[in-house]
Amino acid sequence: MNYHLHYLEHLTQRDIELLALTAGMECSTLKQRMLERPNVIDDLLASLPLFEVIFGQCDDPLDPGASTFLAFGALVNRSAGDLRNASHVAEWSGPGKRLPIFDVDPLREFLEDGARRYFLIEFLNSFTSGGWGLAGRTRSGHGRFGEFILGDLVRVVDHLPPSERAGGYRRLGDVSLFLSGVFPDHTTSHPLPAEQRELLTRSAGAALSESLVTGDEVDFLEAVGAGWYRRAVDTASAAVGSGPLILRGVADRFTQARRILNYVSDRFLFGSKQGLMRPTG
Repeated sequence: MNYHLHYLEHLTQRDIELLALTAGMECSTLKQRMLERPNVIDDLLASLPLFEVIFGQCDDPLDPGASTFLAFGALVNRSAGDLRNASHVAEWSGPGKRLPIFDVDPLREFLEDGARRYFLIEFLNSFTSGGWGLAGRTRSGHGRFGEFILGDLVRVVDHLPPSERAGGYRRLGDVSLFLSGVFPDHTTSHPLPAEQRELLTRSAGAALSESLVTGDEVDFLEAVGAGWYRRAVDTASAAVGSGPLILRGVADRFTQARRILNYVSDRFLFGSKQGLMRPTG
C-alpha cells in the first residue's frame, strides 16, 4: 500500500499552506517535495509546530482552518511520538475507569508502521460529520448513535450486491472499532441482547461461543470487528483478485488499534479544551 500518495488526495489547499508554514518553505516547494519524496509527509505530520498551529489556540482551535483529516493526522502522529517514550498508559478498564498499564510495546509496534497510522487517520476522519465533531457528541454518547446500530447495518449489508459487500463488511468493522475505541463507556453501558450478538457473530464469520454471547462488550466488538475486516478482504479478493490487505493487518491487531483509539480519545478528543469533541449543532 503506497499510503503516502493517499495523503495528497485528502489534504486541502489550506492544509498545504499550514504544512508549508510549519516547515518554513513555500507551498510550491512543499508540493514538489511531496511528489518527489512522498514520505516527507510523515515528518511533517509528526512535527510539534504543526500540532501547535492547529491546537495551540485554546480560545479558538478552529481558527487555523485545518481540515479534520490534517487535524487527525497531527493527533495520531503526536500520539505515536508520546507513546514512543511512555512507560505506561492509562488503560480503559470499564465505564469511567482507567488503570495504569505498562504494556506499551504493542501500541508502539502498531504505530511504527506508516500505513497503519494512515489507516487510523482516515478511519477517524470517516466519522466526522462536518466541522470538527465526531458523530456522537459526548463521552457518554448522547447524540446520533442510531447511525451505529450494528444489527441494522448487518441487514443492510446482507442485501447489498456482491460487488459492494466488501465495503459493507469494512464499515461494520469500522463501526465496531469506533464504538469500542472512541466510545467504550457508552458501548459497555448499552449491552447487546444475546440474539443480537448471535446475529452479529454469524455475520462476522466468528465462531459462536458462550463468551461471545455473554462476555464483555468491548471484547465482543473486538472479535466481530476483526472478523468483519477479514471478511472484507476475503470478499474483495474473491471478486477482483485482491483485497485491502491493510485490513487484515489491523484485524490481527484489533486490540492494539482499539487501545490506541482509547488513548487518543481520552487525551485529545475528550480530555482537554483543545479536543475535537465540540457540539456540531
